[in-house]
Amino acid sequence: MQDSAQRFKGVFTALVTPFRNGSVDIAAFDALVERQLSAGVTGLVPVGTTGEAATLSDEEAVELIARTAALAKGRALVVAGAGANNTRKAVEKAKAAEAAGADALLVVTPYYNKPTQAGLIAHYGAVAEATSLPIMLYSVPGRCCVEIAPETCAALTERYANIVAIKEAGGNPGRVTALRRTCGHDLIIHSGDDGLTLPFLSLGACGVTSVVANVAPREMVEMVKAWENGDTSLALALNDIIAELTEGMFIESNPGPVKAALALSNLVGPELRLPMVPVSDANRERLTGILGRYSAATAAFQEMR
Repeated sequence: MQDSAQRFKGVFTALVTPFRNGSVDIAAFDALVERQLSAGVTGLVPVGTTGEAATLSDEEAVELIARTAALAKGRALVVAGAGANNTRKAVEKAKAAEAAGADALLVVTPYYNKPTQAGLIAHYGAVAEATSLPIMLYSVPGRCCVEIAPETCAALTERYANIVAIKEAGGNPGRVTALRRTCGHDLIIHSGDDGLTLPFLSLGACGVTSVVANVAPREMVEMVKAWENGDTSLALALNDIIAELTEGMFIESNPGPVKAALALSNLVGPELRLPMVPVSDANRERLTGILGRYSAATAAFQEMR
């Protein structure tokens, strides 16, 4: 478990999937991955919610996972999204991700179905039995309408040795304490909300699965490392710099704003797949201002150091 905890520490970027004329823009994706690796992120999360997994074909998802694994080449942990609201489909995705070279899996709670906690145990148990990879549970009640109870998490980690972590995206730092109290301190906990990264770390989480790191990977990495090293002043200063940018990533449904910000930074195109559409003109203007202030604050901070 200690080895797993070390591997899951730090910043894991929930990668966007760039599109061009309806198809995956492979060149832009490769460049995005390389930018993340150069910034020192610990992990990469392809084909998750931010990667618009719901609208990717199985073939596209496998290709993106395989490309991420090949590009990472041991430089970062590759945690592939493998969630579905059909358990049989989730099992298929888990097997395909493992075959494509993923190091671990991120498995979201089934959406729309609203399973009971017993249903969650059966669902995750089936996925765990189908793969040898470490599994990170993903509790995001705002999208899935069901939360993984701490007792359910404890039951799963007790029964299945490869269920080792949880991405907690319910917006409540108190869940970290509840999970640690119920599941034990060996449970690996990630913040699923960028704005709560420092509160989560202060309560015992070891990392963040980050949307804003698509835009600001270096600042996110440096902030988390500063916290780990006990330099709370530096961590807070960096948090202040990226705070408005973090808020801007959610002025509309993810991943619309982060793709708009990346497009404004000339890193990827703004294209999304329906039913997601580009952000409104008004919000694009807001993001332009936010990016300008973020860039200015970053430059001023570097001059002061």
